[in-house]
Amino acid sequence: MSRVIVFGGHGRIALLLAPLLVERGAEVTSVIRNPDHSADVAAGGAQPLVADVEQLDTAALAEIIRGHDAVVWSAGAGGGDPQRTYAVDRDAAIRTMDAAVLAEVPRYVMVSWLGSTADHGIPEDAGFFPYADAKWAADEHLRGTDLEGTILAPGTLTFDEPTGRIRLDPEGRGEVSRADVAAVIVEALDSPATIGRTIRFGNGTDENAVPIAEALSN
Repeated sequence: MSRVIVFGGHGRIALLLAPLLVERGAEVTSVIRNPDHSADVAAGGAQPLVADVEQLDTAALAEIIRGHDAVVWSAGAGGGDPQRTYAVDRDAAIRTMDAAVLAEVPRYVMVSWLGSTADHGIPEDAGFFPYADAKWAADEHLRGTDLEGTILAPGTLTFDEPTGRIRLDPEGRGEVSRADVAAVIVEALDSPATIGRTIRFGNGTDENAVPIAEALSN
């Protein structure tokens, strides 16, 4: 995990993730679309890289990824525009997977969501459907590659303080702090036991949650 590239580098999870990776001794490249966000990214110890993943093809993305040891996809369109949701959360995500294969960087961690399943149950006329559909398509593409992929599927994200504990396969909305999601990403990158897995999680309570490293080792 000496060199990690994070797509969606100015996202709320990514800004929490970069300092944790740096603490572990990693060199972090954070891909951002807006150059005005460079200072925020650099403040967390990451190297900002301005690039528009919506516009770059697979070959161009491979050039960005090449030389790293792992890829983290934490980007998203943010909802609201179905066309852009598909363009980012599905199409651009898939291109980075294909680019990782091309660049011979096998380790890939996808930040998905708890409900990303074939039968997610979101009606096609619901505003949330494009996101659900796009994330499922991206997750399925990762499963079909030869990458050493891990799909992390947290529940509803909160701004709560980190607990350092998670519950696997939580019931309901599976609320989880963004800070704990960042910590799960770090542990997943360090844990070969997470390769090939889809890990659905929330914070849970003191009674049904366990330390993150312990949860991911099972």
